[in-house]
Amino acid sequence: MLSDGLRTNKRLEKAYKMLTRVPLFAGARRKAVEIEPLGSLTNMSYKIVFNETAYALRLPGHDTWEYIDRVAEERNSKIAAAAHIGADVLYVDTGSGMMVTRFVEGETMDAAWLAQDTEALARVTRTLRGVHDLGRNFRFRFNVFGMLERYLDLLYKLRQPLPVGYGEVERGAEAARRALESSPFPLVPCHNDPWPNNFIDAGERIYLIDWEFSGMNDPLWDLADLSVECGLGPEQDRTMMEAYWCGDAAEGLYSRLELYKAMSDLMWSLWSLIQYANDNPLDDFLADAQERFGRCEERIHGPDFERHLDNVRMYSSVRAPHDEFSERLRVE
Repeated sequence: MLSDGLRTNKRLEKAYKMLTRVPLFAGARRKAVEIEPLGSLTNMSYKIVFNETAYALRLPGHDTWEYIDRVAEERNSKIAAAAHIGADVLYVDTGSGMMVTRFVEGETMDAAWLAQDTEALARVTRTLRGVHDLGRNFRFRFNVFGMLERYLDLLYKLRQPLPVGYGEVERGAEAARRALESSPFPLVPCHNDPWPNNFIDAGERIYLIDWEFSGMNDPLWDLADLSVECGLGPEQDRTMMEAYWCGDAAEGLYSRLELYKAMSDLMWSLWSLIQYANDNPLDDFLADAQERFGRCEERIHGPDFERHLDNVRMYSSVRAPHDEFSERLRVE
């Protein structure tokens, strides 16, 4: 078994060899390139310093090709970069999944920071609103229920058992699907994985990185996913929603948020099970899957779930935010 030091050295050498395939670094001597590993749950990411300029190198994780559309990621990343929301994209190999971007200097945000600092939470929320307001169609249609089916297929192929009680939760998810589809929102460009560490505070603006899951989606998904990842409570959710809507949000929007929060935990619990089945060593994915599934169960079996379903079904009569999106967005 390799020691941690030897394993790190092998990773750095692999990163260098991959880097030399990029025209920008062709012929660069190893000693002229500084390579620093960065944190990531599935991919191998590095900070590269060459000729006094910093870059980010992303090498894809094992089997990510089964659920990531790299062509869509490239297009969407470039749209976000042009709007100064994402990092500048310098090189993409959609076949291998390798990507090089400008390195964004700033402070990586985390769940505790956003849960405690209302102004930081509002700024992050407005960043998501900026994504939704891009006015250009992203490639790929992200749909949580379609993703659930894809992940179930992968887990079946991997022979990974589903959590105990999955059947009952699946019935709740189907009820949520019917309610959400009965009162649809216009689709907008969404990040779809607003994990707190994907936000970088660069001072004057906040950048979003890692556009692997980006695509057209209901904007409430991004808000719900952010809430789940930060562990926000009702008052913090209100801060987030008021920052997004520039004032009070209708009750139906809060119920829509709650349904997506349950679906967020369900989807990412299956994602974590896939990582566990693939022997991803970067985190305790089994524990994460169990924790997320448990939260989803609590929401679906909780006393307010039926009320949220009813509120979302009735939301067709609450049209101000919906109409605002419809008027603002234009098909590309």
